[in-house]
Amino acid sequence: MTEALHYQSIMQVSAALRSGKLSPVDLLEAMLDRIAALDPKLHSYLLVTAEAARIEARRAAVEIATGRYRGPLHGVPIAFKDLNFTKGVATTFGMRVHKDFVPEFDGTPVHRLKVAGAVTLGKLNLHEGAFGEHHPDWEKPLNPWNMDYWPGGSSSGSGVATASGMCFASTGSDTGGSIRFPSHACSVTGVKPTWGRVSRHGAFPLSESLDTIGPMARSAADCAAMLAAMAGYDAHDPTSLRAPVPDFLAALDGVSGARGMKIGLDITYVGQDNDTETIAVIEAAAAVFAAIGAEVVPVKLPDVTDVANAQLAYCQVESAIFHKQAYLKAPDDFGRHLGKAVADGMAYDPVRYAKHQIDRDIFKGRLRLMFEEVDAILAPVMPGVGVKYADTDAFMANVPKLLRYTCPFNMSGSPTVTMPGGFSSLDLPIGFQLVGPHLSEDRLLAASHAFQQATDWHLRRPPVG
Repeated sequence: MTEALHYQSIMQVSAALRSGKLSPVDLLEAMLDRIAALDPKLHSYLLVTAEAARIEARRAAVEIATGRYRGPLHGVPIAFKDLNFTKGVATTFGMRVHKDFVPEFDGTPVHRLKVAGAVTLGKLNLHEGAFGEHHPDWEKPLNPWNMDYWPGGSSSGSGVATASGMCFASTGSDTGGSIRFPSHACSVTGVKPTWGRVSRHGAFPLSESLDTIGPMARSAADCAAMLAAMAGYDAHDPTSLRAPVPDFLAALDGVSGARGMKIGLDITYVGQDNDTETIAVIEAAAAVFAAIGAEVVPVKLPDVTDVANAQLAYCQVESAIFHKQAYLKAPDDFGRHLGKAVADGMAYDPVRYAKHQIDRDIFKGRLRLMFEEVDAILAPVMPGVGVKYADTDAFMANVPKLLRYTCPFNMSGSPTVTMPGGFSSLDLPIGFQLVGPHLSEDRLLAASHAFQQATDWHLRRPPVG
């Protein structure tokens, strides 16, 4: 059966666009119709920029027709998490205090995706300040697999829109799991790049020493196309890396992409605080990787307790750096989670914070030594399959437990790829992540693509029509 247009891959629609079988204008209108039909109940978008998108689609149609083809994103509709600055378009950061902010320039990730020819559909919903929960002024995005369940955060709108066919890909940001949680909960593929691989210029910060911006799409190949446009040094961001940018798409090689790779599996780490269904998905993924030519070996991951505890402190202190003046001026404009984080950050004990910095360096060093022995680590995304929206307060009360599989790799700056690996008895998606050494996104994407050539989890669609 032919996949519905809105669920086709970037690779599929880009081939049709380049050949002239599909018009960027017609593709855009189909996507706008999809958003109009679904988003009133799913709430993934904060703003749809339909008229600006139509201008971009018409421009793409002319360029492609006259031989000025820019690459696989040319004419493809995507959307941005609403912390990415977009010139002349409201960029709220999910916050009441920024609801009227209109940037005068495109942030670097937005600029680069536009230069690649992508058509921009609008701005996607997110947790307030990319932390904790949605501000009560905005509707919460609903998980398209089961609307009673949390769709992940903070890139919630990105996960929901991408999973339900309301964009072909999106941007997310990840400070403690914010690309990986919605990728897991909504059954999409997401890349948290190496810290510094993608410029953060023109993006609201949560915790600048941890923040990363990366792509979310419905396959590893589509993420590779997005990352190829986004990655690279940027003089506007002195923390961006000068490292060469590989041809991420060329690195994909069918099921051969995992051959010869050594993947570490710490089954004790996997099973800690986790359920049998998640453990079974990790073990099944390991078996698939072994079947397609990888070597799965037992490892013992460095203890994550100290860095998992420290990551929240980093978020609190570094968010206070950015939000302090606005918070002191109007604390009631802040929701409960972000407001508490800023207040706690302003009062944090400096000696304790210095100890966290030491713990972070120790973990980074130990993890670096592990990556001398293996090419990647196979890990869960979260403890437990899913959580009902009604239960999120209790679930998030223990932040180090919630983040034990994600935030250590923000603290180390390591790249990860999260992808679908199965479903629970409640028909909720279960994702897993491959974690690699710095600047190994090409290897991780190749292995992820190989997994997706051997399985069909990423091809399953939520029951939203």
